[in-house]
Amino acid sequence: MLAGPAQAKAKQEVWNFDRLDRIGDLRPRILGAPKIEQASVGKAAAFDGVGDAIYLGRHPLAGAKQFTVEAVFRPDGGAFEQRWLHLASDDPVNQTRVMFEIRVVGNAWYLDSFIKGKGYSQVLIDPVKLHPIGRWYHVAQTFDGTTYRSYVDGVLECEAKVAGFTPQGPGNASIGVRYNRVNFFHGAIRTLRFSKRALTPAHFEMPATVK
Repeated sequence: MLAGPAQAKAKQEVWNFDRLDRIGDLRPRILGAPKIEQASVGKAAAFDGVGDAIYLGRHPLAGAKQFTVEAVFRPDGGAFEQRWLHLASDDPVNQTRVMFEIRVVGNAWYLDSFIKGKGYSQVLIDPVKLHPIGRWYHVAQTFDGTTYRSYVDGVLECEAKVAGFTPQGPGNASIGVRYNRVNFFHGAIRTLRFSKRALTPAHFEMPATVK
């Protein structure tokens, strides 16, 4: 069942990247030298695409049977493959993943969303759906127990049925890089919002500057 506003807020965890000493209720581990900048959407963490990253000791969707991940971010070009959110469980045998990546083609990018666990693995990607670099976007991925979907600025990009999904276990997160320190992100991130419900675009929290 899709969530209404009251249900969604009750099960949300929000990471605002307006400071580097604390994000949500977590103390981050910093790699390189990401910087806090003032932007049209508020303060955001900027990553250089070479060695900047943030690590946090939590998988905020652990135990969720349904979920939504929302992000407000700005891709600034650079390498073709960039991973900017990586949630992974601690289980060395069955390490699960929830990820956001982008692919950069010239002055444009397209979204890559991915989930993986025991018995399921699904990517959502469409190279035809290109977006200009250098501006702010709201992106989201949702799973309602049956269907996995991705969105850019509230518009559906891709969807696929996922069979055999089981909730992911406790773990950690890397922001601005793949967890093993490759595929660095060049751009900025304002917010990551995690909901243990499948939200519809009407309930996404998009800044006015990206609506």
